[in-house]
Amino acid sequence: MYDRILVTTDGSSLSKKAVRSAIALAATTGARLVALHVVPRYPVSYFEGAVLMPPAEVAKTEKRWADNGQALVDDVERKAEAAGVDAKGVIMKSDLVAESIIAAAKKHKCDLVMMASHGRKGIKRLLLGSETQHVLTHSDVPVLVLR
Repeated sequence: MYDRILVTTDGSSLSKKAVRSAIALAATTGARLVALHVVPRYPVSYFEGAVLMPPAEVAKTEKRWADNGQALVDDVERKAEAAGVDAKGVIMKSDLVAESIIAAAKKHKCDLVMMASHGRKGIKRLLLGSETQHVLTHSDVPVLVLR
């Protein structure tokens, strides 16, 4: 049914639910799992809403974020392998989360994307945006959304 499943993780309780579901589905179908975490870039421009920081501090912050992301995908790999699922963790650095998810699905030849959604509606969705909605409307790969 599925050969490769991409699951996104940000460490939230919702994404942990998606990871558990993705591992279970991969185990059932014999699929390989690709765990993705997108690391944002630190805003360096005043117009992006950041306080100006020395470049060394920015690099330190970005490294901390990347290390945290690596820990997240390593944890998914361990859990998947404990369930008998072949898994690979992937980190991407970008401020364009939805585009990164779509690009990773294509690059790793995934035939399903699994991700969580907070299910925001109305003004909250308008103000906070929806990466899940963007992936749903722009991905050529089927997307399974969990709440």
